[in-house]
Amino acid sequence: MSTQIYDHKTIEEKWMKSWEEQQLFQDEVHKNPQQSGSSGSARSARDDSADLKTVSAESKPTKEKMYLLFAFAYPSGAGLHVGHVESKTALDILARYHRMNGKQVFFPVGWDAFGLPAENYAVKTGVHPAITTKNAIDTFRGQIKRIGISYDWANELATNHPEYYKWTQWIFLQLHKKGLAYRGDGMVNWCPSCQTVLANEQVVNGHCERCGSEVIQKQMEQWFFKITEYKDELISGLDEVDWPHATKLQQLNWIGKSKGLAIDFMMQGSETKLTVWTKFWETVFGTTFVVIAPEQFRDMNLMDQVAESHRHTVQTYIDQSFKKTEEERKIGEKEKTGVDTGLKVINPVNGSAVPLYIADYVLMNVGTGVVMGVPAHDDRDFEFATKFKLPIIQVVSYEDKTIDRKVAEAEMSFEGPGKLMNSGNFDGLDAWHDGKQKMAEWMIKQGFANWQTTYKLRDWLISRQRYWGAPIPIVYDPSGAAHPVKEEHLPWLLPTDVEFKPTGESPLTYSKEFKERVEKLYGKGWRPEYDTMDTFVDSSWYFMRYLDARDKNEFATREQLEKWLPTDLYMIGPEHIVLHLLYARFFTKFLRDEGYLSINEPFKKMRHQGMIMGPDGKKMSKSKGNVINPDEVIEKYGADTLRVYEMFMGPIEADKPWSTSSVVGIYRFLMRIHQLVTTNIEALQSGVATSPAPELMRKLHLTMKKINDDIPALKFNTAIAAMMELLNVWEQAGKHQNTVAPTLDVDSLTSFIQVLSPFAPFLAEELYQQVKSGQQSVHLSQWPSFDEKMLVADQLVVVIQVNGKLRAEVTIPLSDKDEKQKVIELAKSQDKVKPWLQDKTIVKEIYIPGKLVNLAVS
Repeated sequence: MSTQIYDHKTIEEKWMKSWEEQQLFQDEVHKNPQQSGSSGSARSARDDSADLKTVSAESKPTKEKMYLLFAFAYPSGAGLHVGHVESKTALDILARYHRMNGKQVFFPVGWDAFGLPAENYAVKTGVHPAITTKNAIDTFRGQIKRIGISYDWANELATNHPEYYKWTQWIFLQLHKKGLAYRGDGMVNWCPSCQTVLANEQVVNGHCERCGSEVIQKQMEQWFFKITEYKDELISGLDEVDWPHATKLQQLNWIGKSKGLAIDFMMQGSETKLTVWTKFWETVFGTTFVVIAPEQFRDMNLMDQVAESHRHTVQTYIDQSFKKTEEERKIGEKEKTGVDTGLKVINPVNGSAVPLYIADYVLMNVGTGVVMGVPAHDDRDFEFATKFKLPIIQVVSYEDKTIDRKVAEAEMSFEGPGKLMNSGNFDGLDAWHDGKQKMAEWMIKQGFANWQTTYKLRDWLISRQRYWGAPIPIVYDPSGAAHPVKEEHLPWLLPTDVEFKPTGESPLTYSKEFKERVEKLYGKGWRPEYDTMDTFVDSSWYFMRYLDARDKNEFATREQLEKWLPTDLYMIGPEHIVLHLLYARFFTKFLRDEGYLSINEPFKKMRHQGMIMGPDGKKMSKSKGNVINPDEVIEKYGADTLRVYEMFMGPIEADKPWSTSSVVGIYRFLMRIHQLVTTNIEALQSGVATSPAPELMRKLHLTMKKINDDIPALKFNTAIAAMMELLNVWEQAGKHQNTVAPTLDVDSLTSFIQVLSPFAPFLAEELYQQVKSGQQSVHLSQWPSFDEKMLVADQLVVVIQVNGKLRAEVTIPLSDKDEKQKVIELAKSQDKVKPWLQDKTIVKEIYIPGKLVNLAVS
């Protein structure tokens, strides 16, 4: 019996150092794909002179490529948490598996390094963001290497490096040339404390996610990208990708394409037209009020038509609504706040005058910002009408149900198919078919309606009034006209002589060097653009830059882009599936149209990891005190234990609570593997090996097949469960032979270590080198193939039941599978079965061949 101890610290430190020295898997993106899996000499991450991008016609790629991408990570000062470990390990398992299966794998790493957290920290402490970001990246890098993630560190990048944001700025300039980057007014989420614009995703329950201050709405002149230019292709392109259905739906909902009828209502006593957009025009005769968004009311200068007695109330309401974020207004829709303007609007279908209300639940970017209120047939309108005591007119009948009864019983509005009523010449027609179509044709013919397709998608606002971001490459002449920075002046460097003062203007405003630079290059009286770019801009094309991270002349060569894109698998958290994906798809389509790419979609396949919850089942947070530090787990149990545990917790896409006792169980599992394999090796070396039982060999090959099937399907938990079952069979077979375990031959033992290696790379390397001393790394070896013949059992286990209850099991030769009477007699003779048959009469014998015997007794 082996006396070797599973010393995870020594093993993992040894192989981490060895892999580092070998530069294992480095610069795979530039290697000739005909090369073998040997590590060779990788290009240094800082060697800008090496030209490895040209592949001759004689050496075209022969290996299938596999581009695995993990979502761009922000290097926070807190370091990695166990949630990061799950997703990185999942992709690392795939990377190791595909390499061993002969594919040329590119698995890059980089940092979404710009952003507000580092700048806020600078405001608080005076420490420059460049320093805190570098320290955070160093921490992350060390932790990731300790976990054994086989990243291509040679092509590591960070968005705050001038070599990276030079090309972010270059893309801005290309968009500007085509009129897709423009300056305009926009209502923005504004944090008074951080003194900057926030994206919708940075506003949580009306407050800044970083500092907790209440967010207000503010009108500002900003820079935009015209993403709406691609709105229809952003919809059709979803048919080309393998993404979760829910993710596609979120993309579609955000774009919000919808066809409806635009109906012109006129202000009473004026020529002002209010256009309502609706998909439910069949209910227009039931309009008893019209609601307008505060912004639309302001932009149309309708306050001039409001009576003096109403103006103060109306203005106060508008002012209050502008303090709310869009998300707050959506949430507040349930409360149905609003104010009567005192104005009337004429319904064009019947000439009735209805009141005009302002309500902040109506959004400017949905439809036309004007809504017809039909309380009988819309829940939202019903609640509003009930609150403000407005009329309710039923215009669709539903099996003799009436609005009077509904109101009396305080029910909600009626919706669904029915017959038109109180609708003039259309009474009696089917509301959702003939009546709906004929009413649309009539309104269009009358000239006050037309078909109109609307979108919720709005252009991408990229301006940020903060320092730690890529400067927008725009300068202004003395007259205030904007001009693009000349390409030869890229990268348009971020100044360093700044003060971090939250004043409402970018800290760049205080840079003396920035102003002097502009005047030196462009002329006296010229000034720079002081805003920086939304960090979403940086992360919308990083997967392209990975392919040529050191190229000084292009963002990436056409050859590399053609070879590697689209990415084969993108793993990203479900919290980033809307804006980030839309923006990355927009950049891809634009660069394709400019001739740099030939693909339509950047991410061929996408999957989402779930969340690792705290031991209490709640989301981990410092305030709850339930955060698990991966460094502490690694110190006590090892990186392999952490990796295997997180993969075993459950399906990759599910949310899972942390369990320290289960971590211990996985550690013991790896100790058992170490014990069995080292004992096996000693037996082989000493010449006292015993032949393994057939059932063990069959179980080994079944396990190999299971793991081979499960890894590409991301079913890591069931693959690990299969290894656990194999260990049980292995140990049980040893007990039958009065030994720790029967001995596997060298090839079988090697195969087991190889299928273990993607999950527990350190332990597998240690064991592999003991079996194959002096060989190259196990992670460069060829993935083992299972024997189909070994999957077929020569014996079967038959379950024995008495009156449907399990009483025993019996093993029969495969050749006896169809010998019904022979198997039944064998079942009756079992010692565990006899007591249940004693003094009983067998009234029925059931045999399912090779599986079950059931004896019914009375």
